[in-house]
Amino acid sequence: MRYERLNAVLELLANRGHMSVEQLAKELDVSTATVRRDLDHLTRQQLLTRTRGGAVASGVVDLPIRYKSARHATEKERIGELAAAELVGPGMVIGINGGTTTSEVARAIARRADLADRQDSERVTVVTNAVNIAQELTVRQHIKLVVVGGVARSQSYELVGALAHAAITQLNFDLVILGVDGIAPGPGTTTHDEDEASINAALASRARQVAVVADGSKVGNAAFAGICPLDAIDVLITDTTADPRAKTEIADSGVRVLTA
Repeated sequence: MRYERLNAVLELLANRGHMSVEQLAKELDVSTATVRRDLDHLTRQQLLTRTRGGAVASGVVDLPIRYKSARHATEKERIGELAAAELVGPGMVIGINGGTTTSEVARAIARRADLADRQDSERVTVVTNAVNIAQELTVRQHIKLVVVGGVARSQSYELVGALAHAAITQLNFDLVILGVDGIAPGPGTTTHDEDEASINAALASRARQVAVVADGSKVGNAAFAGICPLDAIDVLITDTTADPRAKTEIADSGVRVLTA
C-alpha cells in the first residue's frame, strides 16, 4: 500500500533527519526509482525537503491524517467497533474530535443497524470539529450531524480556534469521544498541537462521560500539549499492543480500561 510506504519514509526521516535514496530503498525493500517518485510526491506536499541524492526531515513529526491512517489500522477498527458497541445508545448527544481512531468510531456508529430505525427523538446526534468525519456522516440520515465552525488544520482536518471554542462551550454532551496522541499517569491526555488541545479540553468539559480511544502506541506516552488529567476521563479503549504496566497505572487512577 502506497500510503504505508509514504508513512514509512516520513517516519524514517523523522527519526534520522537525513537519508539517501539508496538508504531508503534498502530500508523499504523497493527500487530507487520508486523512492524518487515517493520523495517527489512528499516534496510537493511540503512534508520533506529534497537534497542531492536524498531528502531531509521537514516538519514530519505531526503527519497529515491521510498518512497516519495506515498506522495500526486493524487495531483502530477494533477500537472503533468496541467504542460504538459499548458506549453509544439511542438518543445520545456525542462529541467526537478529529483523528484516525475517532474516525473509525464514527464509522462504527454509522454502521450500527439498531440505531438506524429510530424515531427523531431517538436519533443519535454527533457533534464534531473534524471535517472528514462530517463528510462521512452527512449522508447518514439516521444521524443528526452538527459541525462546529473554526479554522481548518490541514494536518488533522480539525476545525480549531475561537469560533469552534465558542460553539462547543454552548453545548452539552452525554458522551465525548476523544482521540489523543498520548495518555499516561502524570501528564494525562495530550496531543501535538496546542490549538487542538484547547478544543479537546472544551469538549471534555461539557460531557457527562469522557472516553479516550487510543491505539497501544499512545498509551503510556505524552505529547506536547495537555488536554485534561486522568481524573477527567471515565473510559480508555485501547488494544492488546498497549503497555500492560501503563494500562494498570491508568486503571488504578480510576479510569475504566477496555481492550479491543
